[in-house]
Amino acid sequence: MDYGIAGDTALVAASSSGLGKASAKALAREGCDVVINGRDEDQLESAVADVQRVSEGDVLGVQADLTDAGEIERLVNRTVERYSGIDHLVTNAGGPPSGAFVEMDDSDWYDAFDLLVMSAVRLAHEATPHLRDGGGTIVTITSRSVKEAIPSLVLSNSVRMSVIGLEKTLSKELAPEVRANAVLPAPHETDRQRELIQAAVDRGEYDSYEEGLDAKGEINPLGRIGDPEELGDVVAYLSSERSSFINGVAIPVDGGQGASNL
Repeated sequence: MDYGIAGDTALVAASSSGLGKASAKALAREGCDVVINGRDEDQLESAVADVQRVSEGDVLGVQADLTDAGEIERLVNRTVERYSGIDHLVTNAGGPPSGAFVEMDDSDWYDAFDLLVMSAVRLAHEATPHLRDGGGTIVTITSRSVKEAIPSLVLSNSVRMSVIGLEKTLSKELAPEVRANAVLPAPHETDRQRELIQAAVDRGEYDSYEEGLDAKGEINPLGRIGDPEELGDVVAYLSSERSSFINGVAIPVDGGQGASNL
């Protein structure tokens, strides 16, 4: 299936690893020129090489801290300077610390808001004039925690809902030139998930990584956690002409793990 986005430019935030990198790879396979972003220079260089191996277009890595407004502006400007515009924006950020409500102080809440919400606000604000130029898309990677509160994740449960409110508002205010949608992943086998499983093995909770991985998947109706590329493919689809009548939705990519009716 031709997604109709070959030659477009996609900026994918927090994409030197995990679901961001999987999304960058999916867009690169469809022929987009892709800008990937991360804070760690070595990890970013490795990610650029990894994405380039599957790319049908060009790949640019830009080091930037998404909690810094000036660096977000520089990230967008570098993209526009290199490719003369932006057609697709994927907002994404790492998760805030886990913990219960009583364990969090004001600084934890402000840090989580800056990381999750203001990064998306600033990216969308900087990119909107370019997205409107030729008609574009915004896809926001959040979490299934916006549908169901997850134990010991009070920051994610609370703050990520603001990102969905932003996404829904953008889908109204920027239409018809720009479509905005969100994806809500359950656990996928990212580097972070592998670290968590291996840590559980080291603590003696499982005898092997495979046993820990199987245990993670047992609570999912499909009997496994996701492959990051499965999430990336959804992001690429929502960025494509094939999804041209999908706007303002938040799509769980969770194998049916969620219990919410809506």
